[in-house]
Amino acid sequence: MKTISFSAVIGTLLSLCCLAGLSSCASMDASNQEALLSAAGFRVKTPSTPQQQAAYAAAPSYKVHRATVNGRTFYAYKDEDKGVAYVGGDDEYQRYQQLAIQKKIAQDNYSAAQMNQAAAMNWYGAWGYGGYRYGAPGRFWW
Repeated sequence: MKTISFSAVIGTLLSLCCLAGLSSCASMDASNQEALLSAAGFRVKTPSTPQQQAAYAAAPSYKVHRATVNGRTFYAYKDEDKGVAYVGGDDEYQRYQQLAIQKKIAQDNYSAAQMNQAAAMNWYGAWGYGGYRYGAPGRFWW
């Protein structure tokens, strides 16, 4: 009978958890970007004509790209899963950039607050329990 080592099982479980976490982050990023685009004023369009469908097929997925048609500049974001494109002009794109910067600043502030809280929680544990064993006064740790 073949035995499986404990470390192999733990390694497999950890790798599966990491893969699940990374896949959820990717979908979360796409939905966050779509929310930013909608908040900035981008309009959701479904390609209906053959020209629109050809342009949609050639566009990169999940990335805002710039295009110029008949001297007009616009920005588009292709959501391949839903089969739609978010389309906006220069004003909407500038608003999108502002919202993205504000979101980044908010995330950085939140991360810093979490790190400060974690550091404050570890501060009290750095000194131990006064040098005594818990529940046995007079007996030192060392």
